[in-house]
Amino acid sequence: MINYKHLHYFWAVAQAGGVVKAGERLHVTPQTLSAQIKLLEERLGQQLLRKVGRGVELTAAGRLALRYADEIFAAGAELEQALRGEGGGRGAGPVARFSVGVADSVPKSIAYHVLEPAMRLRPAMRMLCSEGKLSSLLGELAVHRLDLVISDVPLPAQVSVKAFSHVLGKSGTSFFAGPALLKAHRGGLRFPQVLERLPLLLPGPDSAVRPRLEAWLREQGLQPPVAGEFDDSALVKAFGREGGGVFVAPTVLEAEIRRQYGVSVVGRADDLAVEFYAISIERRITHPAVAAITNAARRQLFT
Repeated sequence: MINYKHLHYFWAVAQAGGVVKAGERLHVTPQTLSAQIKLLEERLGQQLLRKVGRGVELTAAGRLALRYADEIFAAGAELEQALRGEGGGRGAGPVARFSVGVADSVPKSIAYHVLEPAMRLRPAMRMLCSEGKLSSLLGELAVHRLDLVISDVPLPAQVSVKAFSHVLGKSGTSFFAGPALLKAHRGGLRFPQVLERLPLLLPGPDSAVRPRLEAWLREQGLQPPVAGEFDDSALVKAFGREGGGVFVAPTVLEAEIRRQYGVSVVGRADDLAVEFYAISIERRITHPAVAAITNAARRQLFT
């Protein structure tokens, strides 16, 4: 195994930008630091640092090692904080961490409603929430840096990650428009035919609803003018509120969107459904936060 004391010495030198500065911080002689880092390089079979003038610079292998060292020692600091009770004083006890990733195609409001039950658990736990591409999040899940991934698609078949998709629920789709757009396009057409007269704001290509929406429009024989495409669900709502076009969102969020953005419902498509999933390495859910999330989603949010 790697000698983590040697790794810490390397980490300190990389941060300080030189052996002398790092030695002063650690109260270790430069000769000792250099010798210990040399042992680490021999163990890894890679040169991590090279001399440049009076300082050092990272090699390509050194940059890679530094990224891992950052994560290792950050995790160590978090462990120390957790075991000390997060500053709650002696006897406060450890605080459990719950690390969850949210695919960037999942609407922020859906993510909030799905995850919020975990915040009410007792004893309390600290939620570490990150957003990103599903493929990256699944990689983090595979190496146990995440406990759960929230997605609008199940675990892709081509992904070589041993994990399981737990259905949270599904929702139909509602079409929304701001008052300025509706006022400018008054007419007697009913939904969905009215969509051909209104500009459409499409969700981004990574969204699970995008191909389904396009297929649904073809089935209806509709070709609405496309005014834009948006990866960010909050940004598309802002454009829709100001009259930029019609946008779509899960019907389960309909009341919230109308209240928050002051928009109206143009129509609903119950057959244009989007599903949401909790992806975990557990086939049978035992993690208390994951259990709270799945139970609340199935019984309350997506009823």
